[in-house]
Amino acid sequence: MFVRHAMLLTGAGITCGLVAALALTRLMSSLLFGIKPTDPATFAVVSIGLLSAATLSSYLPARAAAMVNPVEALRSE
Repeated sequence: MFVRHAMLLTGAGITCGLVAALALTRLMSSLLFGIKPTDPATFAVVSIGLLSAATLSSYLPARAAAMVNPVEALRSE
């Protein structure tokens, strides 16, 4: 449940970022050297990298929380 929610938020963020990046290609063209502002490989690699980082950063804590015994967690408080 937590990983799915994190992936929905990440997907929304990546989508908004891609739309903004495509909208600002004229500004970015003066800042980029060696690649086109609408290079699909760059957009894909960055999106996959962000998605991978978000997946890992949400899965590891969720897995650790799932391994805790609920009775022991409630007793400790």
